[in-house]
Amino acid sequence: MSSLLNVDSELKSKVETFRSQITGEAEHLVASFFPQKLLELDDFLKEPIFNVTDLKEIHSEIKCKVPEPIVFTNSLDGAHTNTNKRKLDGVADESWQGGTKTLVMPEGMMKCNTKLVDLIERVKPEIRTLIEKCNTVKMWVQLLIPRIEDGNNFGVSIQEETVTELRTVESEAASYLDQISRYYITRAKLVSKIVKYPHVEDYRRTISEIDEKEYISLKIIVSELRNQYVILHDMILKNIEKIKKPRNSNCEALY
Repeated sequence: MSSLLNVDSELKSKVETFRSQITGEAEHLVASFFPQKLLELDDFLKEPIFNVTDLKEIHSEIKCKVPEPIVFTNSLDGAHTNTNKRKLDGVADESWQGGTKTLVMPEGMMKCNTKLVDLIERVKPEIRTLIEKCNTVKMWVQLLIPRIEDGNNFGVSIQEETVTELRTVESEAASYLDQISRYYITRAKLVSKIVKYPHVEDYRRTISEIDEKEYISLKIIVSELRNQYVILHDMILKNIEKIKKPRNSNCEALY
């Protein structure tokens, strides 16, 4: 029995240490990290990469040549010869009716839009940082919520509202990562269409439109990240007393 109590006291000590670490880290995040980060993101938005006036500068060339047209003749022998030639070249007879069958790209691998990829690689760590820091602050506030009692719960409601806001920010930030993944998938499908139908110009123009849209979306994402740091910093500091001490012990003396 005594050994069991010793184990419980040891575990309790470790839990208290964990709580103290979370408290110290969360208070540092709210007081220093959040305002510092919002200023960094604001400077990021002022960089030339996010202030391109002509969006054609972020376009990426699609290196996929248009094949030579197939000339049909009225001669049955000529048609038969052309059909055999296509089969020998590795293109099935039905391929020229429904697209170009491509076994290998002469230009090598179809490259991504390197300008957008570099920008995405700078934005993604910022998204992950916001998610991780929000999770730490959320845990801190949740650990400060007192046990359930009747009455005098106004401070508790503020704590719960803060947790809800932090959880919303986490979800929105996670959706930004999904948005980036969808961009790559959508662009890859369009590039595949260009390879299959290289003579259709609309697919090539759609690639440029998709790239422009992603560029604008990335700028909006960084703006939202900055704004969320501002909102969380302001919200928590305005209610810091109620968050740290949701119930006033003096209220009990009034009843």
